Amino acid sequence: MKISYERIRNERGGRILRRKGNTMHTGVLILVVVIGLSFFGCGYTIQGKSNLPFQAIAINKIVNKTFEPKLEDRMQTALVNELMLEGFVIDNSSGYKINGSITQFELRTLSEKSNVATEYEVIIKGDFKLMDSSGKTKELRSHGVFIVSFSSSEQLQTVIALKELATERALKDLSSEIVASIIYQ
Repeated sequence: MKISYERIRNERGGRILRRKGNTMHTGVLILVVVIGLSFFGCGYTIQGKSNLPFQAIAINKIVNKTFEPKLEDRMQTALVNELMLEGFVIDNSSGYKINGSITQFELRTLSEKSNVATEYEVIIKGDFKLMDSSGKTKELRSHGVFIVSFSSSEQLQTVIALKELATERALKDLSSEIVASIIYQ
């Protein structure tokens, strides 16, 4: 294969040699083929909920190891919502159960103005496991730090309301990660 070149001027007026033909499409094609071969050649497959051996799941007691009150109830609600959103049936007699605990809850001040906190973040961590009908457990991908920040220099009631909304969002993010790790084992 013969490669031909052409002489062109660059933006500074100098002459350079450039390969003739559209090499952009060739490079993109090669990249797609390499990624495709590496993705499908490694044994990875795309899985979904339909490939799971179960459609129903139970949520065992969630333990709150923090000092934030009622966090376990709110986590259970968020987890039920996420599971139902993905089409799971919540059934206490199911052989598959989620066990877990919320291990950390923090409200941190990120910035202040004139000695008054104006920006905050809520941090939530948890440890959750999926137990199958034989009693075998699998660690769920929930170790991440789920952080939601918010700003307010308003009165205390407004800050508390925004903290509650940020907490709900962090619990929803944690629940989404748990459900994703169940589906995409």
